[in-house]
Amino acid sequence: MEVLRWIQLLFEEYGYLVLFVGLLLEFIALPFPGETTMAYAGYLSYLGSLHFGWLIIMGFLGTTIGMTITYFIGLKAGLPFVNRFGKWIFLSPRKLTKTRKWFGKYGQNLIFIGYFIPGVRHFTGYFSGINALPFRRFALYAYSGALFWVILFISLGKIFGPQWQVVFHLAEMYSLWIVAGITIIALIFIAYRFRKRVLSMFTKSSKKKVKRSS
Repeated sequence: MEVLRWIQLLFEEYGYLVLFVGLLLEFIALPFPGETTMAYAGYLSYLGSLHFGWLIIMGFLGTTIGMTITYFIGLKAGLPFVNRFGKWIFLSPRKLTKTRKWFGKYGQNLIFIGYFIPGVRHFTGYFSGINALPFRRFALYAYSGALFWVILFISLGKIFGPQWQVVFHLAEMYSLWIVAGITIIALIFIAYRFRKRVLSMFTKSSKKKVKRSS
């Protein structure tokens, strides 16, 4: 409750800037309750105090700018910088090891899903830079993931209104499953929507193979 009261005071004082600055700092790995702040911001939108669209824009910009800064720090300064100064921005060796294992398991897909893994999302930008991942590829995963993450948590407050805290805690606990479910549904919808085009492509491809073999 103390954290929530602090967030309330920040919004009363600074409005939209809370999301932009707060999320930017969170992705540099400074302590800030980003998901709670977004859900509460959505609730303020439900009340009519703040505009939903502007909250999405400010949250997206804060997240992507923060991620981009950490990417270039990792790219230019590398692992020695993180090992030396990580403790000052709450990047402990344990978190580095954890993120390295996740990266080994999921590769660049971790940049997208990392937003939903506490203790990992703050490190994915640094680690992408350290691994010298091409910026275009990093941006594709980081920016699309940021948009999805921001819309999801701001929408919780907007849609559920006074019940946002209950739904938020459930979403926080099962966020990875929620993301997996939404992704599967989206893929099924896309496959159904473009099924004729996909079938025609496969048909043309198979005909070409038959002609070549003959």
